[in-house]
Amino acid sequence: MAYWLFKSEPGTWSWDDQVRRGKQGEEWNGVRNYQARNNMKAMKLGDKGFFYHSVDEKRIVGIVEVCALAHPDSTTDDPRWECVDIRAVAPMPKPVTLAEIKAEPKLAEFALVRQSRLSVVPVSAAEWKRICAMGGYKG
Repeated sequence: MAYWLFKSEPGTWSWDDQVRRGKQGEEWNGVRNYQARNNMKAMKLGDKGFFYHSVDEKRIVGIVEVCALAHPDSTTDDPRWECVDIRAVAPMPKPVTLAEIKAEPKLAEFALVRQSRLSVVPVSAAEWKRICAMGGYKG
């Protein structure tokens, strides 16, 4: 299993919106960055991810999983853009802020810190374990 982080502006698509979609999940569409798209093309069913609220909040608020493999993005006719579908798994018991992540030396190489503008980034197994511990997630 691989791990990922999905960023969203809560005013556009929030954790509550994601939860409301239930088991069917939601297409993670609108991504127009090749690296983020390639990250989604590498995803497998059941891969887990952090759901991150960007902009003012800057915190991990939930856990999601990939429920549909990469497919054409429904928001464009351009065949270059693909996306996956994700569904909510659980809220993060204690949201983990970007400030807390940056303060943790073990997360200094985390892609969220190094590539802060990228909307879909990989998370190593060690980073996943550390952030889950910081947020009290035991799943």
